[in-house]
Amino acid sequence: MGQGQQEKVATSLAGAVSEEISASLAPVDAELERRYPGDPGSRQPVHTVYVPGDVFAADTIRSWGDQALALLDEHAPDAASFAAVLGLSDELAEPVHARVRAKLEREPIEDLRVDFEDGYGPRPDAEEDEAAARAAWLIAEAYENGTAAPYMGIRMKCMEAPVRDRGIRTLDIFLTGLMEAGGLPDGLVLTLPKVTYPEQVTAMVRLVEAFEKARGLEPGRIGFEIQIETSQSILATDGTATVARMIQAAEGRATGLHYGTFDYSACLGVSAAYQASDHPAADHAKAIMQVAAAGTGVRVSDGSTNVLPVGPTEKVHDAWRLHYGLTRRALSRAYYQGWDMHPGHIPTRYAAVFAFYREGFEQASARLARYANRAGGDVMDEPATAKALSGYLLRGLDCGALDIGEVARLTGLTRADLEGFAAPRRGDLTVSAQ
Repeated sequence: MGQGQQEKVATSLAGAVSEEISASLAPVDAELERRYPGDPGSRQPVHTVYVPGDVFAADTIRSWGDQALALLDEHAPDAASFAAVLGLSDELAEPVHARVRAKLEREPIEDLRVDFEDGYGPRPDAEEDEAAARAAWLIAEAYENGTAAPYMGIRMKCMEAPVRDRGIRTLDIFLTGLMEAGGLPDGLVLTLPKVTYPEQVTAMVRLVEAFEKARGLEPGRIGFEIQIETSQSILATDGTATVARMIQAAEGRATGLHYGTFDYSACLGVSAAYQASDHPAADHAKAIMQVAAAGTGVRVSDGSTNVLPVGPTEKVHDAWRLHYGLTRRALSRAYYQGWDMHPGHIPTRYAAVFAFYREGFEQASARLARYANRAGGDVMDEPATAKALSGYLLRGLDCGALDIGEVARLTGLTRADLEGFAAPRRGDLTVSAQ
């Protein structure tokens, strides 16, 4: 080939071949879009707090924040002492402590569920009716006056026969109360517990469909979380992953899968002393949940610990270290949400979350900036990695661990830019950055 002569581009296949293949895969393309729409791109709360229906009050959120601050003042009054308890580095001690206190003052709870299931128990019908109506009124009022958590709702009783009618009635009273008070808030979240069969999820779909029709709501307006608390919800008798079928049974309404630490452990016969979110049985269940939910837009939440930070300082510190460690462990496994059962848990929830994002955000920012600018470096990142990096930074921004100013300074990107990298079109993930 002579100097300067260009190579001739040649092909052997007729254009019809590509057209035929595309036509044959059109149903698969549509199925991929329907079943795996990707993450919704909305904020995911870092925790869910459960409060029994008879305990929930207008000042519950502020009360939890005040109790958490009082525990900090009593048992770790400054950044150095708090860092010493949790093993935080000198570099993280002050920013984490300051941000935890600010969070407890500004937004102590990100997601609150008024509980009408295990935390509430069986009550006379008239009493539960009144509590459900009261919960609706209080939540509507909180959204109206600006004191609500970003996400709020109820956990109803399950779809099993002994409590099914009671659960349906409670949900109806609660949703009706919200509608009468002005409509369903944007942050509404409902939790369906103890789901064993996909048919129970289908029943929940039919239930909320009926409510939407009765109240003239847009179809699909009401979504719900599925609580995974039984072995049958992970593995069916035919060996298939039941939880994957549950997501499909929800017909696009499932918003989350929440792991129930103690019910699930007990279902497998784990002794009470060993029931914890880091037990191998818990890891197995959550790994299956995670794989089943990947790409569907359904988010996975870890469970809780029942070791409460109460009593003398030494005991509080032990409980804090346990909760902090479990939360950090979950975050490293991409479980970005968990349950908190006591006001004393939320200081260590936020400490773990803030430390997780602050200790890695400079490196993540640098990698994302190099990717965005197509610059070199010692790591060659792919579009999928850029998606993970931007998602990491966005979660840090949403919870208050990071500020947009410091992220923009290191990345040169706006929040809109980050959101674009975090939610690329499907085809973009197959294209190399190089």
